[in-house]
Amino acid sequence: MSLCAFSFFQQQPAITIAAAADLKFAMDSIIASYKAQNPGAEVQVIYGSSGNFFQQITNGAPFDIFFSADVDYPNKLKDQGLTVGNIKTYGIGQIVLWSKKTDPNKERMNTLLEANIKKIATADPSHAPYGKRARESLQYYKLYDKIHDKLVLGENISQTAQFVTTGAADIGVVALSLALSPAMKSEGGKYYLIPEESHTPLEQAYTMLKHASGNSTAAKFYNFISSHAAIDVLKYYGFSQKK
Repeated sequence: MSLCAFSFFQQQPAITIAAAADLKFAMDSIIASYKAQNPGAEVQVIYGSSGNFFQQITNGAPFDIFFSADVDYPNKLKDQGLTVGNIKTYGIGQIVLWSKKTDPNKERMNTLLEANIKKIATADPSHAPYGKRARESLQYYKLYDKIHDKLVLGENISQTAQFVTTGAADIGVVALSLALSPAMKSEGGKYYLIPEESHTPLEQAYTMLKHASGNSTAAKFYNFISSHAAIDVLKYYGFSQKK
């Protein structure tokens, strides 16, 4: 490598991304694609629940870009003057029932009432958008009160998926994006797509944060999410695009 090229790599400012846990596999793929086009780019990503990230950002956490599973959180950050870019939708998320123990396509939502289902995993609805939508769906089908005592709450949707893949729960409400991942496919479980009319839309959005002001890498990655390469990855992982 020439000294000139090495110098170019070092000049690119690093960025740190806060991303909703349902984006784990899609975002890893998008970052790999971005780095292939931008050799030397330093992109760090931390996955977790959108609600927790919102609290951290309002308390000054040094994130450059925020990918939220619920558009409300970026909108609230904008209202507080903590964003520097427009808020853009990157996809509409979907929830599924996923299990290695039984095929939820047979009885659909009533699978949760089966005698052999002892523990049901969902994300914590107090701060995880996927958990909130899971609760809405359970209430829509009048199941919440019947199975409330069986619920096991994950800190985020990624931990919820771990509960069902490891057997800590018999079935769970997880993100379609995780059910479509190589990791969950290799577990041999089955999933049932929960009808969208049972919950409010999971409109997911991203924005650049105040910490990214003047960071050229942040601006470039922010724009890369609108590229065909990034959109194709998001579609592959089940994120439908807003019309």
